[in-house]
Formats: sequence, C-alpha cells, structure tokens
Amino acid sequence: MITIKSFKSLNLISLVDKESFRSDLLSWYDRNKRDLPWRGCGDPYKIWISEIMLQQTRVDQVIPYYYRFINRFPTVHDLAEAGLQEVLKVWEGLGYYSRARNLHHAAKTVAERFNGLIPDTWDEIKELKGIGPYSASAILSIAFGRPYAVVDGNVIRVLARFFGIETDVRKATTKNLIQGYADELLDPGRPGDFNQALMELGATVCTPSSPGCQNCPLGSRCAARAIARTDTIPYKSPAKKKPHHQIGVGVLKNNQGEVLIAHRPENAMLGGLWEFPGGKQKETEGIMETVIRELREELGIEARIIRPLMKLDHTYSHFKITLHAFICELVSGEPKPNASQQIKWVPVDELDQYPFPKANRRITDKLMSMYNGQ
Repeated sequence: MITIKSFKSLNLISLVDKESFRSDLLSWYDRNKRDLPWRGCGDPYKIWISEIMLQQTRVDQVIPYYYRFINRFPTVHDLAEAGLQEVLKVWEGLGYYSRARNLHHAAKTVAERFNGLIPDTWDEIKELKGIGPYSASAILSIAFGRPYAVVDGNVIRVLARFFGIETDVRKATTKNLIQGYADELLDPGRPGDFNQALMELGATVCTPSSPGCQNCPLGSRCAARAIARTDTIPYKSPAKKKPHHQIGVGVLKNNQGEVLIAHRPENAMLGGLWEFPGGKQKETEGIMETVIRELREELGIEARIIRPLMKLDHTYSHFKITLHAFICELVSGEPKPNASQQIKWVPVDELDQYPFPKANRRITDKLMSMYNGQ
C-alpha cells in the first residue's frame, strides 16, 4: 500500500506496482470503453484520420465529421487525389483547418513515397506534415502496437492526480515528468490499448471537475484522492486573457445579384478557405469606416455601405471577435486580389459549394435564407 508520505518522495514511479496498474487499467478499459468508429478497425489510415481530428476537439464533435470524411475519402489514395478545396469543404466546421491542409499534404507523401502505406516507424511517420510526437505515438501504438506512450490533457490529469503532482502542468518540466511516468507505465504487450485506456479514463471518469473516483480502477492508489485534492490537482496556471477584436466585413453585391468572396492565402490562418473581404477595426475609426477602408486596401475599390446585414461573436483559440457584416455596392474601380489568392463573384445560391470559416459561414447562411425567402 502506497502511503501519502511515499507519494511525496522523489522517486514516485519506483513505488508503483506497474503490473497491477496495467492490469487494473486494461481490465477496466475492456469492460467500459466507448464504442467509437475508429476503434478496433485495424486500419492505420482511419486511425491516423481520427487522431488528427481528435486534436483539440471533443470525441462527440469528431464522430460525424469522421464518418463524412471517411465516406468521401475511404483510402489514402482517395485523399491524395482530391483537390484541397474539396478536402477543406468536407472538413468545414471542424476548425483548426491547418489539420486538413496537413492531412492532404501528408496523404500525397504517403501515396508517392510510401506506396500508399502509412509508415510504421518513428522516423518515417514524423516525416509526414502535421505529425508531431503525440500524433506519432498515438498512431504507432494504436495502429502498429509500437511501444510509445501518449500524453494528452486527459493523461496529464490522470497521472498528475495519481502521483499527486502539484506543479503547474503548463510548464514543460511538469509535462516532461508526466511523459516519463507514462513511458515507464506503458504496457509493452498492449501499448495502443493502454494509451487509449488512460485517455478514456480521463475523458469519462477522471474528469476535470467532479471526477467519479468511486468508479476509477486506480482510485485506491490515487494520491490526489487520498488527500482530497482532486479539485486542485492538476494545477494549471491561468491562461492569458484572449484579446477581443472588432471585425468589419463587406458583402459586396453586383447588378447580377452575385457577391464577391476572397480566397485566403494557404500559408495564413484559415488558409485555403473563402471569406468576405474585411478586417480589424482601428482605434480611431467607426466600424463602417473599417469596412470601406478594408475594401479599398484589399480590393483596390471604393464601395458604399447599403445597410447592416448581421453582427456575431466568435471565439478562436487565441482571440475573440465580434464580426460586423454590411451589404455593400461598388462605387468605382475593378476589384483585384490584393490580399488574397483570388477573388470571385458567386451567385448567392452557390455559396454553400465553397469552404468558409465558421463565422463567415453564418453570413452565407443568412444570405441564402434571404435568397430563398425564408
């Protein structure tokens, strides 16, 4: 029996009965694991897709997108041969679009360099765009049974509580400590299941608030539970406050009833998606002035605002926006793609054929509902 005093010692991992830890955790997992579409499939391609989608996204959000993606691109060759615009359109709404661009790029690499087979070694899989240490460990362990331990937010929470780690989990030293513990605890016979079991435990039992300690297979040996500190362990320092920007965009209409959309550069945030031209409000200007200025800078035109269309709030990973959209008309000049890959006049009823960021998609939905008389 591990005592509280023991948990305060420096060599915590030496106090753990690793075989018991593994067997208890895996037995629990075998009985309680969720039925997820990528589990048990044995297909490295599908496992790769699921792991990329699950980065920074909850399981319940991922599932419908996973089905949609796999139905459209059932093999790595299907993904490699598709155009980026189609890939982004299928991904639309899932966010963090660099993941989709990287998947598309990596699929081409797999098709061309690895004969369509997902690499099964660390050095080779790390060559694929978008594959970092976490993704490589997850894919190699789950798809190929390689002994690499994964550490995500769920694993950090489980092991921080189990070992009673009180240092800031945002710090690299704490993350490295937990990675070392995960490496030593990893079950060499079932590394993929072990990794999934730890993540599953964190997602369903060892939750951030009100954890179900009574249902935890590790609960009797958990330091945080023993000292009634599951509410304060793990400790995460406060995140920096997200800046809030006011954004003005112009929905420019022509005499044919078309609207102008711009194609974002692929190396920019939300790269490869389409949007309505606009940008950030300056301190010295009103939001309508912002729209007129942005249309001038981005398109080289003079425009006039006809009326407001809508106002909406949206949150990105590192900042928040309030987006103000206005219906506009051209006064002078010929629009040019000064700040984008290309621009295009599009009938309103065809806007749903293009991939848009979520905030801009709400504008297209509004326009299409107006077009359809709803």
